[in-house]
Amino acid sequence: MRTLRAAIFDLDGVILDTESQYNKVWGRIGKLFHPEVPDFSMRIKGLTLNKIFDEWFSENDEQRDEVYKILYDFEAQEMVYRYVEGADAYLKGLRRRGIPTAVATSSNEQKMSDVRRSLPEMFDLFDYIVTADKISNSKPNPECFLLAAQELGVLAEQCAVYEDSINGLKAARASGAYVVGLSTTYPKERVCPMSDIVIRNFTDDKVDEIPYR
Repeated sequence: MRTLRAAIFDLDGVILDTESQYNKVWGRIGKLFHPEVPDFSMRIKGLTLNKIFDEWFSENDEQRDEVYKILYDFEAQEMVYRYVEGADAYLKGLRRRGIPTAVATSSNEQKMSDVRRSLPEMFDLFDYIVTADKISNSKPNPECFLLAAQELGVLAEQCAVYEDSINGLKAARASGAYVVGLSTTYPKERVCPMSDIVIRNFTDDKVDEIPYR
C-alpha cells in the first residue's frame, strides 16, 4: 500500500457545501440559454468558467456577459459559504499532523475573494491554492492537481486528492493520485468506480483509512 505525504482538495462540494446552491443558479442559466439540455447544471460541474464559455457560449458574447453577471452577482450577494460537515475539523487535524495541504479548484480569484470575506480562517488551513487563473486546462485534465503537488514539493502519486464531481474525479485519477471520492454531489454508485475510497463527508469513519504517513 502506498504512503501518502500530502492532501489536495477540490473546493465546492468537498470543502464548501455549495453545490446545491450552484445547481440552482446554473439550472436557472440553463433554462435561459440552453432549455434543450435539462441536466445543464450537472454537465458543467468541475469545469472552469472559461471552459463552460468555450463549450456552451462560444459564439455569443452578449450571452457570456449575461451569464457572468448572473453568476457573480449570485456568488457575491446570495451564496452562503459553509463547510461540508466535518471539513474544517479534518483540515485542522491534518495541519496538526504536519501534512501539507492545497486546494485545486475550478473557481477563479474573484470567487475566492467572496469566500475570503465569509471564511477568512479557511485560508490558514492550506499551504497553496490553485485557482482557474493559474492553469491553462480545465478538469478533467489533471493540470491543477499536478501543479498543486509540485507546489507542495511532492509527487502527485504521493497525494490524496479529494473530489466530488465526475470531471474532478477523472482529473484526480489521471494525475496518478490516491482518489478520495465524496458522495456529496453524486450518489456513491457514480463516484465509486473512479475512487480508491468513497466517503460521505469528513465525519465518515472511512477517513481514518486514508494511508497518510
